[in-house]
Amino acid sequence: MDPRFVTKTMHAYLDYPVAFSLMAAPFLLNLGNSHPMARWLAVGAGVAALVLTLLTDHKLGVFRVLPYWVHLAVDFLIGVVFLAAPIALGFTGLDAWYYWANSAAVLLVVGLHKPDAEAVQAKAMCV
Repeated sequence: MDPRFVTKTMHAYLDYPVAFSLMAAPFLLNLGNSHPMARWLAVGAGVAALVLTLLTDHKLGVFRVLPYWVHLAVDFLIGVVFLAAPIALGFTGLDAWYYWANSAAVLLVVGLHKPDAEAVQAKAMCV
């Protein structure tokens, strides 16, 4: 049994609220006490996530120029950066936990992505 259940459409509906929360949460939580980058890394990632979502070829994409697999790859990289940032930049306390929690959420969503029928069919044809 395949435990992956996050569809392309579900992911699309998560993208906008996540992007805006990444931009707002650092101010609401007063991040940046251990290092100024603890505030601005999330804001920058939120802006990048918004642009990525607008450009992705999925249900809520506006311009739809980037394939969905590119979107997933960028999400994965953001998850890895959020995992490493507290260690690399010396974040402590809430600053560190914020990034580790977001990393876990992003990597979980990417890992639970359910390939759509077209991708599964294309992969089967290549084998």
